Amino acid sequence: MASSASKNSLLLSKIATNEKHGENSPYFNGWKAYDQNPFHPTENPEGVIQMGLAENQLSFDLVEEWIRKNPKASFCTAEGVEKFRSVANFQDYHGFPEFRQAIATFMSKARGGRVTFDPDRVVMSGGATGANELVMFCLADPGDAFLIPSPYYPAYYRDLGWRTGVQIVPVDCDSSNNFKITKEAVEAAYEKAKNNNIKVKGLIITNPSNPLGTTLDKDTLESLVTFINQKNIHLVCDEIYAATVFSSPKYTCITQVIQDMDCNPNLIHIVYSLSKDMGFPGLRVGIVYSYNDDVVNIGRKMSSFGLVSSQTQHMLASMLSDEDFVEKFLATSSKRLAKRHRVFTKGLEEVGISYLKSNAGLFCWMDLRRLLKDQTLDGEMVLWRVIVNEVKLNVSPGSSFKCVEPGWFRVCFANMDDDTVEVALKRIRALVGQEKKAQEQAQVKSTKKRWQSNLRLSFSSSTRRFEQEGVSVKSPHMMSPHSPMPHTPFVRAIT
Repeated sequence: MASSASKNSLLLSKIATNEKHGENSPYFNGWKAYDQNPFHPTENPEGVIQMGLAENQLSFDLVEEWIRKNPKASFCTAEGVEKFRSVANFQDYHGFPEFRQAIATFMSKARGGRVTFDPDRVVMSGGATGANELVMFCLADPGDAFLIPSPYYPAYYRDLGWRTGVQIVPVDCDSSNNFKITKEAVEAAYEKAKNNNIKVKGLIITNPSNPLGTTLDKDTLESLVTFINQKNIHLVCDEIYAATVFSSPKYTCITQVIQDMDCNPNLIHIVYSLSKDMGFPGLRVGIVYSYNDDVVNIGRKMSSFGLVSSQTQHMLASMLSDEDFVEKFLATSSKRLAKRHRVFTKGLEEVGISYLKSNAGLFCWMDLRRLLKDQTLDGEMVLWRVIVNEVKLNVSPGSSFKCVEPGWFRVCFANMDDDTVEVALKRIRALVGQEKKAQEQAQVKSTKKRWQSNLRLSFSSSTRRFEQEGVSVKSPHMMSPHSPMPHTPFVRAIT
């Protein structure tokens, strides 16, 4: 059977048979553990809780309410069926003009209305995954590389490199400065790649960050724009979490920065989607927004391989053009994310678990370094297996995000209801209790060993003194009940 599989692989392409998809990584293995034993409050209360999936499910009720009130938005209803033929007929890769206009307007509102976007620069793709790959096909050749500050999204290897042949060069960031990106770190990664004869075509940043849940400030963004202009390489900004900012500081997007800078706009590109901000990953709405005319034109042609369905375009054009709905959704979503973040992090604080302070995203960057038995990658994997297999929580280990420090975990909190959050926190409390108990037992065991060692040392020392004084001392197993007991120095002192 193995031989047959080996022969069959020879008939397939290198892309089809390579391992760059990353499906066998701990990031995806945690999903498999959940799929095999999914938690349900009544049907499977001991199942695995999915905390490895960054989905925004906290405001679905607002979307459902809008759909009920606007049946014409879908041609699958009696009220909207008259649009069936025009929507179902062939559509080219430009997309409906009203859809692109609605997306451009929504992108502006999601960034606080501080910038505007041109609908003619909106290029469709099948989700952010397709958008990321489309950008790579436009900007790089196989073997070329992009710098990405770590920690970063685990599936970037699939999205950016699996089929394109593009490499990822990590820019190492650590907790010493709360994982902030510095120009020095980017420069060091660039020079290292250059010395290894790797052609760097650009820098990719996620803002807000996945997995950190933090946003980049204006100074940092300006320094990165200056860097890519000096090197004449591209800057790709993944802004798919733009509307998940729930507390200060306010979000600063790349468009705000470059409009006040003297830079080459042809090097600036944005990846966006509705998967996180609206909670619509299943609708597969990905967007490439480029300030480079050639990228826009070529990207449109390439988008033929992953268009947004015309039915989805039709519905979203109507929904996102409803200004009252959009304003209410964005405001409510931000408040609910803030509340969920507050509840979850408070639960962590109550059991002494620290985390990186954040102001955006659908997750928390949790610090479990003190629970590692070994401060190594292997130690992190041991703890992760305990959390997934015994505690029954699918959380994502930091090593999946190329974090340079073992012991950090991404925990998603917006893809479940309030009751499930409480169950998850209860399990985390149990984990900390178990680990604390194990550490206390280990400490007691260690103390006992030291006591026994000291006792043996003391006994050996006393024996030598007795022998020097002419007192014969037998070991316990050589002594009979009638053996005379030697006097200790303390006994001699009082007799």
